[in-house]
Amino acid sequence: MNSPSPRGPAGRLLRAARDYPRRAPLTLTYVCLLLTAHVWIGHGLSADRAAAVLGHVSTNLDNLQDHPLSALLGSALFFDGTLTDVASTEFVGTFITLGLGVCCFLARAERRWGKLRSAAVFLGGHVAATLLTAAVIIVALRNGWYPEDVRHTLDYGVSYGAQTVLAISTPALPRRARLPWALFVLAWPLGGAEWSGPLPDFTTVGHLIAAAIGFALPAVPGFRRPRVRASGFPAVTADDGHHRATVVEPVPPAAAAASRTPPSGS
Repeated sequence: MNSPSPRGPAGRLLRAARDYPRRAPLTLTYVCLLLTAHVWIGHGLSADRAAAVLGHVSTNLDNLQDHPLSALLGSALFFDGTLTDVASTEFVGTFITLGLGVCCFLARAERRWGKLRSAAVFLGGHVAATLLTAAVIIVALRNGWYPEDVRHTLDYGVSYGAQTVLAISTPALPRRARLPWALFVLAWPLGGAEWSGPLPDFTTVGHLIAAAIGFALPAVPGFRRPRVRASGFPAVTADDGHHRATVVEPVPPAAAAASRTPPSGS
């Protein structure tokens, strides 16, 4: 006889962990890839070799001019943070970007919109925010707001894509939670910002741009409604008070057979 499943928050957490591989396989694969790359760069390579790899995938101006594709894609294979020093501010950033942004909200986006659209949101936010930030850096350099060495500074990681996912998820939250969440998404990058003239540091600028991209994307028709998970069944549209969702209801076999049988003549 099977033991009853635990109830309450612990039970929901266990069920979510059990269903995670089935409901968000792409996100799970990506998280495993990020963790593997983190261990490899931190323990599998010498310090000089690790610095060379991260220097190559850094999305600074020099690399974007020399090898933009490998820098943009390679940067998304690593996260800049720590998993062990839980008392540090770096761990807070890791928790927000990797924990909330990738593990939780990217998985939620995959369940809601499917693999292709969720990947497009994440990668599109990562690339667009990086390129727009590079444009801001160029303007800042011309005006003397940033030092010249910003051209080749080390800048890599998943945080811009994660920030886009955090922002785009706002309309799917309960109505009363949307404004506090949006304020959190905008405020956390500013917590450690360093200002140079009228601008904060370029990483803060990038996170704010990524958030703006995420907030704007729900206006795109493709992201207004969740995907339909099955075909061949009638869809019933339900309104939960926050957003309209398409609910697929199976048709009983008897009812389906009756619908295919023509009425007998008199």
